[in-house]
Amino acid sequence: MILYPAIDLKEGRCVRLVQGDMDRATVFGDDPAAQGATFEGQGFPWLHVVDLDGAFAGAPRNAEAVEAILARVGIPVQLGGGIRDMKTLDGWLAKGVARVVIGTAAVRDPGFVREAARRHPGQVAVGIDAKDGRVAVEGWAQTSSMTAEELGRRFEDAGVAAIVYTDIARDGILKGLNVEMTLALAQAVSIPVIASGGLASIDDVHRLLQPDCALIAGAITGRALYDGRIDPRAALAAIAAAQRPAP
Repeated sequence: MILYPAIDLKEGRCVRLVQGDMDRATVFGDDPAAQGATFEGQGFPWLHVVDLDGAFAGAPRNAEAVEAILARVGIPVQLGGGIRDMKTLDGWLAKGVARVVIGTAAVRDPGFVREAARRHPGQVAVGIDAKDGRVAVEGWAQTSSMTAEELGRRFEDAGVAAIVYTDIARDGILKGLNVEMTLALAQAVSIPVIASGGLASIDDVHRLLQPDCALIAGAITGRALYDGRIDPRAALAAIAAAQRPAP
């Protein structure tokens, strides 16, 4: 399992939202690149970066901050938010983003996801954000009629590298991951699923390391890291111990 520290960008700063509400943003730093370097120094193997303004606008809005992160860190960066056409997607991959996450466009234009995954094997993920069991789009501002499992199955044969599944109701409120729904999605598709939304403590990390969660490929953590509720060394040590072969 991979634990991804999140850097959510709003107006060039590191923030965390509560349940996707842009009006309920807590600023945690003015230097996203420095935050990325901190996470890298703590031993995290990946970064998960989201251009929140871009998600609402439908096009990149924090490009300068993302580029600064890419210039500062050596670990791979997974980026989502405002990636809705091939030019934007190609541009980010050319600048060094390791994997792009397509959210709204996965609902609106599934052909775009398929073509992107074909052109960039291993570098395209689908972001499935669910509100009351239905997929949300446009920076979580609108809810579609489609369920997470229905959307996931749409890309079963598309070559998508991963699905990032977020339970919006739990995002930013530190109430724990929705393991049940994440597992249901992971069991419904063969695509690796990354859990997001609500990870609150080392207990959540230990829960994901239990045998019944073996299908969950990773998890994203945000506010709990910034608040100090999760000790990065302890979390990463637990993951390393769980993945070490038995003697």
